[in-house]
Amino acid sequence: MRKALIVGIDYYPVLGSLSGCVSDAVAMDALLRRNDDMTVNFNTRLITGPVDQPVLERRTLKQEVRRLFADESEIALFYYAGHGFLEDVGGYLITGECEHGDDGLSVAELMTLASSSPARNRVIILDSCHSGFAGNRADSPMAELREGTTILTASTSLQNASERDGHGIFTGLLIDALQGGAANLVGDVTVGSIYAHIDRALGPWAQRPVFKANVKNFMSLRRAQPAIPLSDLQSLPTLFPDPNTPLPLDPAYEPNRNAGEEALPLPDPAKNAIFKQLQRMVANALVVPDGSDSMYYAAMGNKGCRLTALGRHYHQLASNGCI
Repeated sequence: MRKALIVGIDYYPVLGSLSGCVSDAVAMDALLRRNDDMTVNFNTRLITGPVDQPVLERRTLKQEVRRLFADESEIALFYYAGHGFLEDVGGYLITGECEHGDDGLSVAELMTLASSSPARNRVIILDSCHSGFAGNRADSPMAELREGTTILTASTSLQNASERDGHGIFTGLLIDALQGGAANLVGDVTVGSIYAHIDRALGPWAQRPVFKANVKNFMSLRRAQPAIPLSDLQSLPTLFPDPNTPLPLDPAYEPNRNAGEEALPLPDPAKNAIFKQLQRMVANALVVPDGSDSMYYAAMGNKGCRLTALGRHYHQLASNGCI
């Protein structure tokens, strides 16, 4: 069982309302419910505080967090978009009725509930100002994460989380990552790949995401459309018995002939099928021509192709039965 509690709050009568948190939460809910192939992913619960509706209160948020972390689920994921507050004794997720900031749900309470959860994996994603407090304060009670816990936040504890066009910049990149921008070649999107995607996009001068984890392996949060058929990846050890030795090519691999090439050996349908497969691998940086500028000239010149470092990585995964 994979559970996700998704929270977005726009309505803050006292502290100033926001404009994009509810829509960000709705988009996250839609993405996490199903994978790209429409198979069921997370069982989600969406709670929002839209403008001019009854405020989303702290007690409701805390109750829902308790419910999220109460079960022995495979993954319990908490996503929050809204105001955040930081003072010298800790950080807070601010709910609609708050008047000061420290009357919100404390991040210490959130982390205590997560740390005591029987869920095998706990993922906390915060898109709020000062959200980095959840992961980088050495003197905080959550500095040492329990195994199976991952935190990803929009900014450091001293930074604001910016918006653009009515949406959080962080969540916009998060959504892009879940849609496939951070997927590996088999389509899996993990928290680690999401962080790398967001980190590169924000650059060194903008708000800095914070990532902290104590996990044995990164679980996939969503499966996007694979960039290449799985059968191609699984065929790597067959095509390249030795991952460090190039695969020889000849003109029979190339299905097309130009004027003046009639004397070359005729295309071989079996080799043409392999050549098409190899070209897909070239497009995904798994294979490169060896001693030539293109696969066409590598074949016509009786040269070859070889695995890249990424290709050797997936070769090893396929050889070990990991894909």
